[in-house]
Amino acid sequence: MKIKHKYGLLLADITLTFNEKSKVIENMVVDTGAARTLISQDAVEDIDLQVDLHDKIVTYFGIGGKEHAFRKQVDQIQIDDLIVEKIEVDFNDFGYDDINGLLGLDLLMRAEFTIDLRQLRMDRNF
Repeated sequence: MKIKHKYGLLLADITLTFNEKSKVIENMVVDTGAARTLISQDAVEDIDLQVDLHDKIVTYFGIGGKEHAFRKQVDQIQIDDLIVEKIEVDFNDFGYDDINGLLGLDLLMRAEFTIDLRQLRMDRNF
């Protein structure tokens, strides 16, 4: 799959399905330094994905300090030809206008992607 190089970052698009509503989430940072995938809650509020009492609240620690997110199971996430069903993903107030989250190692490794920086491609090894 083609990835974009913008703002000095690698960006990819994913499709998220929650309660049978799907949405393409553009401009997810391909982040090999992030253990888990984190999506801006602003990017999914139009498909009624919001925090509720059943969600786990998690804390992230990084260069910017401490952040909180809620963890919710979604119906599926699709990245290129990879479809992962019934997966827990973290959501928070990401705070950027044009970047909608981090595509973390939890999904990158599961897909066994190879990242080709010369061709700006991310492909599965199958």
